[in-house]
Amino acid sequence: MGGAGSVRLAAALLALALTAAGSATTCAAQQLRRNYYSGVCPNVETIVRGVMARKVQQTATAIGATVRLFFHDCFVEGCDASVIVASAGNNTAEKDHPNNLSLAGDGFDAVIRAKAAVDAVPRCRNKVSCADILAMATRDAIALAGGPSYAVELGRLDGLSSTKSSVDGKLPAPFFNLDQLNRVFAANGLSQADMIALSAGHTVGLAHCGTFSGRLRGPSAPDPTMDRSYAAALQAQCPANVDPRAAVSMDPVSPVTFDNQYFKNLQTGKGLLSSDQVLYTDPRSRPTVDAWAQSSAAFNRAFVTAMTKLGRVGVKTGAQGNIRRNCAVLN
Repeated sequence: MGGAGSVRLAAALLALALTAAGSATTCAAQQLRRNYYSGVCPNVETIVRGVMARKVQQTATAIGATVRLFFHDCFVEGCDASVIVASAGNNTAEKDHPNNLSLAGDGFDAVIRAKAAVDAVPRCRNKVSCADILAMATRDAIALAGGPSYAVELGRLDGLSSTKSSVDGKLPAPFFNLDQLNRVFAANGLSQADMIALSAGHTVGLAHCGTFSGRLRGPSAPDPTMDRSYAAALQAQCPANVDPRAAVSMDPVSPVTFDNQYFKNLQTGKGLLSSDQVLYTDPRSRPTVDAWAQSSAAFNRAFVTAMTKLGRVGVKTGAQGNIRRNCAVLN
């Protein structure tokens, strides 16, 4: 076969493979439905919501911690609670990958507590997956922080493995530009609009000084795209010799409220991470930032759409998964 023919065949095979992969994801996602547990554990959402309300009342850091845990779970091997599994024996789990070491303990604790509360109901015991509990807990954290409440699709099984190596290259880095962000989100079937909406999860939660210190110190620091007074405040919170694990609020205006302030911050040079601010400095994404800074209703709609799509990524069904008795331990 000639060179051109080989290229055409390779392109056709690649398209077929991508279609097959997409179909597999779609088939798995089709098993998800809103009232999945109505027959076996009808009060599961009320139970999880009650646990989350108590957890958030105890510590507001649980809001951002839970949202971030869900994101990090879904982007690595799909939404299967594999990020919650603890390392054991000779296996180093996802949570111990360098990119996951900053995941706050309150997110893990929220899921563990919710699982215990669900399993305390005899008819619900070992009937509800950790993956679904994390999805519900994330929705509840967002709603408790003033964000949109939405119906969560349920029916995920828990993953059968969790390895440190599976995280490599799957998560966006804090220094990514728009093209890099789009690539890593597109790999999960998410559009640029989905990426921008999900990035606004940074309207709650904390970031360690080490993730943005390069914007404050260095040859071209402070970063010219960062508001000068904001840079000065961050330099005071994260001095040169600070523990890189010291944390600051990602949203300097409304740090524990889930709102569209994230986009207003970007307009004024107050995006904490380089990957946040680039959404405004890049003219391809700026119109979306401007639109959602102006309309919280439009942002909320886009966010719910993006979260629903995120929750369908890599769903495990049948022999691909099970329901873990302990979210931190593989059965």
